[in-house]
Amino acid sequence: MKLYDYAGSQNAWKVRQLCHHLHLEYETVWVSIFEGESHTPDFLRKNPAGAVPVLELDDGRCLAESHAILLYLAQGSPYLPDDAWQRARVCQWLFFETDYVQSTVATLRHWNLTGKNERNAAQLPRRRASASHVLELLDRHLQGQHFLANECYSIADIAVYAYVHLAHEAGLEMADYKALLGWIERVSKIVGTAVPVRYYSEDPFSGRDL
Repeated sequence: MKLYDYAGSQNAWKVRQLCHHLHLEYETVWVSIFEGESHTPDFLRKNPAGAVPVLELDDGRCLAESHAILLYLAQGSPYLPDDAWQRARVCQWLFFETDYVQSTVATLRHWNLTGKNERNAAQLPRRRASASHVLELLDRHLQGQHFLANECYSIADIAVYAYVHLAHEAGLEMADYKALLGWIERVSKIVGTAVPVRYYSEDPFSGRDL
């Protein structure tokens, strides 16, 4: 397999982390997204949205969107239940992450780390309020349970953890979310350090608009 990746992408980190859990070997193809490499005709044939990650199978088929890749790779593993109800519960949190975390915590982190807060100043209060609401929802859900779905670690935890455990880098205060912090600590122990978080600063083109 080939994983088309960008070092600073936490969406791509989700796939790297699951591959680590499953001991799956793959070739990394680094894509300089801020230099336009994800919008070349060749890459757009792999993913019309022009985004990473993209997983290319040995037969040439390509799958985009991190959560779709997680669902594909996790088939038959402990990280995705076979039971229809339990699987749907996992998917519930994948969709939650896409709908609520990406537009709030992930966006605020990107702006904060790439010096774009000033140009987005008019949006910051609303985004921060929405992000705090998302963290409150997660904290409330995690009170009295160890993981997001079915009381076991799954791709739901990988997906939500990717950006939420970095919410402080979005300028968000985390101290009041005790249950959420406990979950972050539990997941951190499982995740370990073998698949590190990478930063935009590692890409010299990270601050440049296309």
